[in-house]
Amino acid sequence: MKNTFRRTCLLGSLALFLGTAALAQTAPWPAKPVKFVNSFPPGGPSDILARAVGDVLQKQFGQAFVVDNKPGAAGNVGADQVAKSAADGYTLLWGIDTTHTINPHIYKAMPFKQADLKPLLIISSSGLLLGVHPATGIKTAKDFMQAARERSLNFSSGGNGSPGHLWVNMANISAATRLVHVPYRGNSPAVMAVVAGEVEGGTLATPGMLPQVKGNKITALAVTSRKRSRLAPDVPTVAEAGFKELESEVLYVVMAPGNTPEPLMQTLAKAITDALARPELQARLNDLDMAYEGLSGEAANKRLAALFDQYGRVIRATGMKVD
Repeated sequence: MKNTFRRTCLLGSLALFLGTAALAQTAPWPAKPVKFVNSFPPGGPSDILARAVGDVLQKQFGQAFVVDNKPGAAGNVGADQVAKSAADGYTLLWGIDTTHTINPHIYKAMPFKQADLKPLLIISSSGLLLGVHPATGIKTAKDFMQAARERSLNFSSGGNGSPGHLWVNMANISAATRLVHVPYRGNSPAVMAVVAGEVEGGTLATPGMLPQVKGNKITALAVTSRKRSRLAPDVPTVAEAGFKELESEVLYVVMAPGNTPEPLMQTLAKAITDALARPELQARLNDLDMAYEGLSGEAANKRLAALFDQYGRVIRATGMKVD
C-alpha cells in the first residue's frame, strides 16, 4: 500500500516537472531580459547598432535588452562567452564577421569552435576609411602609396585580427607597401591614435574617422568599399584611386549559440529584422555608413564561408599570426 502510494506520488511529481518544463520551453520569447554581448568597446559601430535595436525591442516587448561590452582578442572574448551560453535566445553576440572569417586563421588556439556559434543575421556591410595625420603631408591615395613604398608608416587598427589589421597585410602584399601594424583595443582608440600622432594613419570605420576629418585632424584619402560612402561622398573609393585590389568591407553580424533550435532562430531573426525595418533604424544604418544586407540561414553561412576562404589566402601569404 505504501509502495503504491509512493509510486503514485513520484509519478505525480514527474508529471508536474515535465509539464512545467514543457511550459518553460514553449513560453514566448522574450519572457525575461535579453543580453546583447558586444565583442568590442562602447562607441563603435556594432555597439551603437546593438543599442539602437535593443531600444526598439525593449519598447516592443516590455523586456530589458542590455548591451554588455566584452572586448578583447579581436572579438574572441565576447564570442567565447556567447558560445558557452545557454541556447535559449537570451544571450546573443553582436559583432563583426572576423571572429569567423579571420580569427581562426591567425590564432594558434581559439577558445571556441566555429560550430559553437551560428549566424542569426548578417545585418549590414560597410567599408573602411583610409586616413592619415595631416603632419605626414600626404594628400591623396596615390601620394600615400608612394610614401608607404618608400618608408615605413605606422598604421593603427581596432586590434589584432580586425579588418584594419587585415587591410594592412593586403596592402603590404598587393601594393608592396611598408605599413607597420599597431593594434588598439577597438576602433575609437585607434582613431584617436591617428589624431594624437601616435601613428601616421589608419584604415578604420568611417563614422569614427569622419568627425576628425571634418575637424581637419585627419586627412581622408579613400574608402575601401565598392561604392563611395554616403557620409563622405567626396572621398574616392580605392578602386577609383587605382587600387581595386584593396577593396575590403566589414560585415556586421548577430550570432547565437550553435545549438539554438531553428524555430527559435527564426523567431529571433524576425524580431531583429522587423526592428531594422523601422525608419529610424534605417536612418541609423545610413548614419553608420552601413548598407543593409539582411542575410540569414544558408545565405549567411555561404557569405561567411566565402570570406573565410578569401581572407585565408591573404593570411597564409603574409604569415599573419597572433600568439
